[in-house]
Amino acid sequence: MFNCSKCGECCRNLPNISEFKNMHNGNGICKFLKGNCCTIYEKRPKLCRVDECYVLFKDVVSYEEYLHLNYMSCKILQEKKAQEDL
Repeated sequence: MFNCSKCGECCRNLPNISEFKNMHNGNGICKFLKGNCCTIYEKRPKLCRVDECYVLFKDVVSYEEYLHLNYMSCKILQEKKAQEDL
């Protein structure tokens, strides 16, 4: 199971793809994010649910590799934020 650090960086860096077009106002920041918390957490889209989203990738990578890639993405976003805050 994916253990989210609840930093909110993934929600501040939504990709500019059609699946997220209604989630932000063109700025890449989810409009449902308040502080670091999701205001629609229980009703968030499948793409925002790391564990449930694995079904889209199960034929490409193992679950362990999928989790590893997600943790690495988190680390990159957190390091980017830390550099911006300097």
